[in-house]
Amino acid sequence: MEFDFAAEQPKFLMLMYGLIAFVAVVGGLLLLLDVVPAWFARRRDERLVAAVASGATLPRWRKPREGLIALFFLLPTLLFLLVGLVVPAIRTTLLSFMDKDSSNWVGLANYSWLFSEDSIVRVLINSLIWVLLVPLAATAFGLIYAVLVDKARFEAVAKSLIFLPMAISFVGAAIIWKFVYAYRGDGDQIGLLNQIVVSLGGEPKQWLLESPLNTFLLIVIMVWIQAGFAMVVLSAAIKAIPADIVEAARLDGVSPWQMFWQITMPSIRPALIVVVVTLSIATLKVFDIVRTATNGNYDTNVIATEMYNQAFRYQENGQGSALAVFLFVLVIPIVIYQIRNLRQQREG
Repeated sequence: MEFDFAAEQPKFLMLMYGLIAFVAVVGGLLLLLDVVPAWFARRRDERLVAAVASGATLPRWRKPREGLIALFFLLPTLLFLLVGLVVPAIRTTLLSFMDKDSSNWVGLANYSWLFSEDSIVRVLINSLIWVLLVPLAATAFGLIYAVLVDKARFEAVAKSLIFLPMAISFVGAAIIWKFVYAYRGDGDQIGLLNQIVVSLGGEPKQWLLESPLNTFLLIVIMVWIQAGFAMVVLSAAIKAIPADIVEAARLDGVSPWQMFWQITMPSIRPALIVVVVTLSIATLKVFDIVRTATNGNYDTNVIATEMYNQAFRYQENGQGSALAVFLFVLVIPIVIYQIRNLRQQREG
């Protein structure tokens, strides 16, 4: 199929004009935020110098309200959030109460479908398994790594190797692990897992086709990626424990196990909460791993992949929007808990 440039030229020009306008607006806002405060500061300095030179009494400068200054600097960000987040969220919520064509109001029918359709119930159960296992497992492995490599001889190298999977995209990680789980019916196995099974006298399996085992194998990928993040945050928290507390505990003759549970764990509790909350939100939104590894087949679908399928593959706008709203509602309590936790830390 040949590309008709003449027919597509108006769309291309409209896109270019839109990009130019966007760059101009953003550049103007950034310039405004830089020039206006500098102009006011220069005018204030000039008036102060003139007052000092003339021997006049220095004027009493009123301190601007911090709220107005913060609002001035946050205005561009708030504008982008309004256009890119708030408006789409409101539109998605409205679409969740409509039919597939977004033309008729169906009320709560799409939400009742979430809990009455067997396949969707399976999706919700899979998402629950993900959000229960991934944060706990990744945090546990990260904590073990942080404790074991703390003040070790090759600490920097060990941390770099453990953190390395974080540099890989979810899609790339899923492809890597698909090779690990690969199955070949005849001949030598190219998948690492099947080769280990065969070397131990077992039979190779198509791991990603067996439910519910395949869901747990996909969870391994997420844990492998996120354990490095947990390790870095928790390692920093461990190093921030005051040395005098550690030294006093050692003088009291505490064992390493008592040191871990009575000194280390209480001291890094805020960091643990941050890691678990962050991983919980990331897990609820997981899409790339499932999409790349199994395409959601064989009972591995989660909320994000099913939302994509309903909205874009099956053209069920109402049901896809209902899944999106349900995912948003699941994230809200976690975010509220994190905000309250940070506020308590600040007040304490």
